[in-house]
Amino acid sequence: MNRPARRDGTPEPGRRGGAPRGGKSQGGAPRGDRQDPSRSDRSRSDRSRGDDRRTDKPRQAAPRQAPRRQAEIPVLSKAKPARRQHVESPSDSLAADRTGDATGEGVRLQKVLAQAGVASRRVAEDMIEDGRVEVDGEIVTEQGRRVDPDTSVVRVDGVRIVVNENLVHLALNKPRGWQSTMSDDMGRPCVGDIVAERVAAGQRLFHVGRLDADTEGLLLVTNDGDLAHRLMHPSYEVPKTYLAWVAGEFDRTLGKKLRNGVELEDGPVKVDKFSVLEVSEGKSLVRIVLHEGRKHVVRRLLDEVGYPVERLVRTHVGTVALGDQRPGSLRVLGHDEVRALYRAVSL
Repeated sequence: MNRPARRDGTPEPGRRGGAPRGGKSQGGAPRGDRQDPSRSDRSRSDRSRGDDRRTDKPRQAAPRQAPRRQAEIPVLSKAKPARRQHVESPSDSLAADRTGDATGEGVRLQKVLAQAGVASRRVAEDMIEDGRVEVDGEIVTEQGRRVDPDTSVVRVDGVRIVVNENLVHLALNKPRGWQSTMSDDMGRPCVGDIVAERVAAGQRLFHVGRLDADTEGLLLVTNDGDLAHRLMHPSYEVPKTYLAWVAGEFDRTLGKKLRNGVELEDGPVKVDKFSVLEVSEGKSLVRIVLHEGRKHVVRRLLDEVGYPVERLVRTHVGTVALGDQRPGSLRVLGHDEVRALYRAVSL
């Protein structure tokens, strides 16, 4: 089929070879012949960017994020907390590590009281809070106070307690015929033989006062010099109790005379208490309590009133009792006994 010709005689192009559908634009020029230069520039820049993206190295994949952990659910304890407890902060713990017991900075006061047998730590905290505990003459009410067990003087309700673990307090039942010495040049048995193992281990021990060789019974042994000195000094009037078996039936009327005082060659002596326990077959058993510490004072006193002593046993020093302790044996004094001794001599 013949295509229509233009006025100039040239054939009009068909749709395939001519202008795109829509014919001429409003300006008369075909759309394909007239383009926006800015659009062409943009297309070229887009193609160049596309080429750059194609020529660049492949992008690395973004790192995978770790899955978010669920919050841990705390385990609830049904245990009831203590009525009063000290919760240490991390700074407290670090300070405790730096200034612990091993460095000589001291021991917590409630621990000292518990180790001394006064009370459990929780009860000791109550005592501290109530103002019943005194350290070196000062009442302590704050918790966690540290003390030096070697030098501090700790009192509860005015009574001193032993906080120095190096102090030793022993009760010894001295047998009859043994010497009240730590050694004997003549080879006779003595107190030093009984405590020899402790002395060899490094303990510096000495006996409190003396008992003559023929007297048996309670003898205190310690390494606390202040305590020993005061226990022996008559001004502190620590009572000692003796059982004496004497010849003859004791005249009970002599008790008043002994309490009023008997004159001896080195001065008058009077007993604190006196009682007749038994009279049988021409012998008497009497109990004497006095705070004098002169040599052979009980024997000389009873001799002076006409009743020589056949056997003499010391049963008490203060409130510390010999009990059923075997002759030649040692026992460690209890906390209550030691506190009573310190109280008796105002230490």
